[in-house]
Amino acid sequence: MEQLLALDGNILLFIQEHLRFDFLTPIMMFITKLGNAGWFWLVLLAVLCCTPKYRKVGMTGITAVLIGFLITNVALKNVVARIRPYEVVEGLVLIGRKATDWSFPSGHSTCSMAAGIVVLKKMPKQAGIPLFILAIFICISRLYIGIHYPSDVLGGILIGTFSAFSALYIMKRKENRELVEFKSRKE
Repeated sequence: MEQLLALDGNILLFIQEHLRFDFLTPIMMFITKLGNAGWFWLVLLAVLCCTPKYRKVGMTGITAVLIGFLITNVALKNVVARIRPYEVVEGLVLIGRKATDWSFPSGHSTCSMAAGIVVLKKMPKQAGIPLFILAIFICISRLYIGIHYPSDVLGGILIGTFSAFSALYIMKRKENRELVEFKSRKE
């Protein structure tokens, strides 16, 4: 475990030393703010819910984000209670404001992957691929600004992926049940 913590910290210091650039910092700050409280994804999914063609996509995405939120923010962050890296890793400089909650897992990464995978799987490729790429960039931005360890982000990605596929499964089961009920009423 100690080796993982050292590796996590060394990756963040490498990013700080070799990948932070003055021109890139405002871009990464903008990207990371898209993930604050999941606002971008929740607005997008709410808009999709308001369009008949993509209502199921919006509902599936909201379900995925909710599952991820419950696992990450309600349960794991409080159980694991991991201190933020900028408080522990010597020499790491945080870009932006300090967080008020625990570090593991990354809520931004969980929400972004939960929504990003749903839109990737259910939307036309012209929309799904760029939105999924945005989800990946939000995850990367958390490392760039120094607010999460790589293992926090990886944990968020895994939970978000689980949440997305769980929501896809739940909504598919619901659709199948509705189809069976519809067919039985017609008979």
